[in-house]
Amino acid sequence: MLPMRSDLPSWRSLLFVPVTREKFVAGAHTRGADAIILDLEDSVPEADKARGRSLLVGAAGAVSKGGAEVLVRINRPWLHAVRDIEAAVSPEVTALMCPKVESPEHLGVIAEMLTALESQRGLPVGHTRLVALIETASAYFRAEAIAKATPRLVALSLGAEDFAWAVGMEPIGETLEMPKQTVIIAARAAGILPLGFMGTVADFSDPTKFRAVVRRSRRFGFAGASAIHPSQVPILNEEYGVTAAEVERAQRMIAVYDAAMAEGVGAITFEGSMLDVPVVERAKALLARAKRQRT
Repeated sequence: MLPMRSDLPSWRSLLFVPVTREKFVAGAHTRGADAIILDLEDSVPEADKARGRSLLVGAAGAVSKGGAEVLVRINRPWLHAVRDIEAAVSPEVTALMCPKVESPEHLGVIAEMLTALESQRGLPVGHTRLVALIETASAYFRAEAIAKATPRLVALSLGAEDFAWAVGMEPIGETLEMPKQTVIIAARAAGILPLGFMGTVADFSDPTKFRAVVRRSRRFGFAGASAIHPSQVPILNEEYGVTAAEVERAQRMIAVYDAAMAEGVGAITFEGSMLDVPVVERAKALLARAKRQRT
């Protein structure tokens, strides 16, 4: 696995919350998500967009009371996006989720706006990070370039429902497998987080099935995922998290490897398997992730 950037967040679960739904906003901090995504896009009707922007600052303070990071999903049309960005840039909001990103230049424009707004508002330049959603056929073929567009970008995801609609296919595991793997590889090549799972965010009604999907998704390389329902959060935290047993095993593995290297031993085994550099590097990456993980 290629090395990840050292400044990345450790997001296992990111819970979508419509910014205009007061009840959902009020209870979001109790759900245990690593991050809350205050949504200005799909869950907010056109006529309510302006009111949603006016609620952002108060909602960000409310949902972060439990320690979760706050993201804002902005709208795609530039007329809305510019207003959304102006409303979102604040100490409480740590990232913007950008739907239907079409190119590296698309993110470059947003990054330039963020730099100007952060400077005006006394925030450190770079405070507001970015998450990009690949949701169109044209963007899919630019995924690698998009993933490397700006240092502000910390995560990449495939918007499964929109992408499936854009290319005329059913949004099911079988059809989405290759596009999702492409996004994972593009994110890993850029050293950022691949977010998602090998299915769609809409499929959460069966917890046992959902857990199996997320567990499989971690094996494919996903690091975390968004949730549309609070019941998904604990499953995402457990399956994308690092357990104490995993930490202990990784520490023992690294100790065995280091001792063998110090003694000049060529062939190294650990619990019945051969140890080589990629296996040890995965163990080190797991320990680094565990250090960043919320409890």
